[in-house]
Amino acid sequence: MTKTAPHRTVTRLAAAVSGVALIAGALMASPANAAPPRPVDPFDPDFGPNVTVYDPETPVDEIEADLAALADQQRDAEMSEVRKAVLFEPGQYGTADNPLQFEVGYYTEVAGLGSSPGDVDVNGSVEVYNRCLTADNCIALVNFWRTISNLSLQINSLGDDGCRGSANFWAVSQAVSMRRLDISGANLSLMDYCTAGPQFASGGFIADSRLPYVVSGSQQQWLTRNTEVAGWSNGVWNQVFSGVVGAPDDAGFPDPPYTTIDETPLSREKPYLYVDADGKYNVRVPEVQQDSRGVSWADGMTPGRSIPITDFFIAKPGDSVKDINNALARGQHLLLTPGVYDIAQTIDVKRAGTVVLGIGHATLTAVGGAVPMEVKDAPGIVIAGVTIDAGSELSPVLLRVGKARGGKPLGAADPITLSDVYFRVGGPHIGKATTALEVNSDNVLIDHTWVWRADHGVEGFTEGVNGDTQRWQTNTGTNGVIVNGDNVTATGLFVEHFQRYNTLWKGENGRVILYQNELPYDPPTQADWTQRDGTLGYPGYVVAPDVKKHRLDGAGVYVYNQNNPSIITANGFSVPERPGVQLHHIMTVNLSAGTIQHVVNGVGGQADNSNTGTPQYIVDYPAP
Repeated sequence: MTKTAPHRTVTRLAAAVSGVALIAGALMASPANAAPPRPVDPFDPDFGPNVTVYDPETPVDEIEADLAALADQQRDAEMSEVRKAVLFEPGQYGTADNPLQFEVGYYTEVAGLGSSPGDVDVNGSVEVYNRCLTADNCIALVNFWRTISNLSLQINSLGDDGCRGSANFWAVSQAVSMRRLDISGANLSLMDYCTAGPQFASGGFIADSRLPYVVSGSQQQWLTRNTEVAGWSNGVWNQVFSGVVGAPDDAGFPDPPYTTIDETPLSREKPYLYVDADGKYNVRVPEVQQDSRGVSWADGMTPGRSIPITDFFIAKPGDSVKDINNALARGQHLLLTPGVYDIAQTIDVKRAGTVVLGIGHATLTAVGGAVPMEVKDAPGIVIAGVTIDAGSELSPVLLRVGKARGGKPLGAADPITLSDVYFRVGGPHIGKATTALEVNSDNVLIDHTWVWRADHGVEGFTEGVNGDTQRWQTNTGTNGVIVNGDNVTATGLFVEHFQRYNTLWKGENGRVILYQNELPYDPPTQADWTQRDGTLGYPGYVVAPDVKKHRLDGAGVYVYNQNNPSIITANGFSVPERPGVQLHHIMTVNLSAGTIQHVVNGVGGQADNSNTGTPQYIVDYPAP
């Protein structure tokens, strides 16, 4: 049956007994004057009204009706505050004759609750189609903020028309995560070629999955990490594969534009909820992998540790930061249920090994210029599934990892990890932040992030066209990502539209696998987009002059000076010229307006209106 959490009653007595023991133990360690911890039913945790849990006994027609209504509600809800998670208990959903078919809309997470993907078996389709802005303008360019994970999908298009029956469509762009899927049957298509054009797409990210033949189609850039693929077709600009069994060869770069790395140097899969054999909820925290390829669950449950749900503070919108910090201080982990949280003081994550897991695109919004979250210099902390928004008053930073001006060095064995952590400056409202993400600690792993200063938003959010400077002056984001720590690795780094440095890398031995950037659309004049030393514009990716070792694989910087097409940017990339700093498979491209004179350090062709849509590629810098 359908269950909107909380949903079970048969285990209340046992849960109450364990809850009393939990409270008694935690009270002894609670900070002075702190509220006692909430009891958590291990069989039936209260995830609040924005989480729906299905079991295999629920009729397929009922699930489809529920999820069709949700998809209709969220199909155009790009800037809404609605957040939803849809969870499936272990079992079979749909059959060959009666498949389960549904779409996934904005701010919706769909996840299985098995210990491995095969524990939740869906016969049907789980899809994202183009968003039609007009009858003949259907695109996936703004299909952001949705998640699917931890299930097996036998693609079954019974009842679809001829075109829709040809694939399972996942037509998405940034801030969309596909993890821990085992997909078989028809093709998986990352574009929707069944609706009216132009059918553009600009994403995305897949990890830890076993896939059939994949149609990349119009996808501009994509990272597939630690996955198995039966085959892969084409790509537009940057298609990057890291640790992928069956990945295409990249010897012909840029035709096709593949970048293939045999083993992922450092990875840790995202934590996930699961229900164990006794019916209790846990969070699995995968272990760190080095030089890995293929899926983590090939030989059974992903290696790692399991944390009982009773060890978590389950937060809901409206909970105070004081209560959250008290829970973290007494050693609890934090689960953020779906919703928007107003954050007027910093959430402090201090203890080694702490897990902060958001579900349903839980969103922290800065209030009064607050720093919404700080992570201390402690090993093994994991932040996952959280979106952090700037507020209307200037925040110095939205997420700070490690102590500013000198975090203490951390070892590589158990890095601080950020998985599917997204940032927004503007969009649903005006936002102001000096820096979105600041990394000061050593040995940090960033596994998929989108750091976005909004180029569009709600009604009244100025688009910056025809000389209008309002957005440039009011929706302010100076820097996207600043990395000060050493040995920081990023797999899937998407950063867009910041007013100075989109990415500034100061730490030694940085490693980035897939970088995507759009320069800001809205500088009013060349003077607004010129450095103090007279350099025209700010490169989309900058490695500081004193860095001795750095590696970047598969990267693009795009220009679309919508507000003033005459604006020039001298270089897409800027790096020190020394052998230890290496860029592999990089490019710039003009999307419609503006100029990037060179790809990197005065080298490479000019991207301008004479070659719109045609990338300027460099295979290796410096040249071998």
